[in-house]
Amino acid sequence: MSTHANLIHVGDQDFSDKVLQSSTPVIVDFWAAWCGPCRMIAPHYERMSDDYQGKLVFAKMDVDENGNVPRQYGVQAIPTLLVFKGGQVIGRLVGASQPAKLKADIDRILAENGVATA
Repeated sequence: MSTHANLIHVGDQDFSDKVLQSSTPVIVDFWAAWCGPCRMIAPHYERMSDDYQGKLVFAKMDVDENGNVPRQYGVQAIPTLLVFKGGQVIGRLVGASQPAKLKADIDRILAENGVATA
């Protein structure tokens, strides 16, 4: 996997530090290696992380390796994307969607919660 400066991997142990306590809003992709739709959106998600640098941190959490956080936030299907701001969930996107729709949904969630994307 290529590296993206604005893409981090989180687990149950560091979720609070990297996501809940982040001063920048964070979007977390709950995924698994065996999930076809997860693999389908992964390259778009990774590329989008570059577009939102400084405005939104992109994180990935493997649900097979980390069960506590997904269970705590009611993740029942993957991919599920949760957007956090100030330690609270401000948006939830479930399922794979086309890159343009994913970007529009992210922009809508951020705008509704006072986060500038331009």
